[in-house]
Amino acid sequence: MIYNPDSIGVLFLMDQYIKVDITVEENEQERIMAELLAIGFDSFAEHANMLEAYVEKSAFSEADLKEVLHEVNPAYTYTFAEMPNINWNEEWEKNFDPLVIANQCYVRASFHAERPEFQYEVVINPKMSFGTGHHATTSLMLEYELETDLQDKIMIDAGCGTGILSILAQKKGAKKIYAFDIEDWAFENLIENCNLNGCDRIQTGQGTITEIISAAIQVDILLANINKNVLLAEMDEYNKRLLPNGLLFLSGFYEEDITDILTRAEDAGFKKESFKVKDRWVSMKLIKK
Repeated sequence: MIYNPDSIGVLFLMDQYIKVDITVEENEQERIMAELLAIGFDSFAEHANMLEAYVEKSAFSEADLKEVLHEVNPAYTYTFAEMPNINWNEEWEKNFDPLVIANQCYVRASFHAERPEFQYEVVINPKMSFGTGHHATTSLMLEYELETDLQDKIMIDAGCGTGILSILAQKKGAKKIYAFDIEDWAFENLIENCNLNGCDRIQTGQGTITEIISAAIQVDILLANINKNVLLAEMDEYNKRLLPNGLLFLSGFYEEDITDILTRAEDAGFKKESFKVKDRWVSMKLIKK
């Protein structure tokens, strides 16, 4: 199955692609994919002890690839080759399966049939952006949203990817959601998915939290499904933008990162309420002190 962790890589017919075959243990594949995303890779296929990774030829750096693999396990080997132009949109449609979260929320693409028996339905055409719900981090965040009263709440969705978390928030009654991402393709996909779902209470933007959301704006709930380094760097900014007793939901880090994240969050003025783990990935609920 070709996919970008938590998004199926819809790449259309465009630049030449490089395919990299990596010998990697199955329990390390999620970690490798997360690291490769940061250096330009955008689609993957998991196999037993082998990972296929795809990157545009113009973005490929063998030196960066070597560095990523060496940091995880110097014993991992790889081969790579140029790929012919392929209609990846067709491949995505073949391999993107609908998803049910907590037996309440049905996540589908526009070419899937509706399922009116579910309380919430979110339509996502992910293209190259992160967030269909298939990856553990997004499914955990969706679970937390389903457990939380969002009626009339004002929210921030930092690093929103496809906008899936914001879309569910509106469907659960949130009054206003500020959703933003730094990537061009994520911003464009966010707007498309908001339109697909008829969302009119999501204010979209492109940039970082300090560029998009004034510190004078304070909200009830902040969602940040990004990565460990960004979460650590932005923790004080999250605190500034939350009302007293506001809720902060974080994801995008591993079990072994819990102590670092929690220590930084407590220093920034939060206390832990709970956390969830799936496939070594963590989602955490905190409250502003």
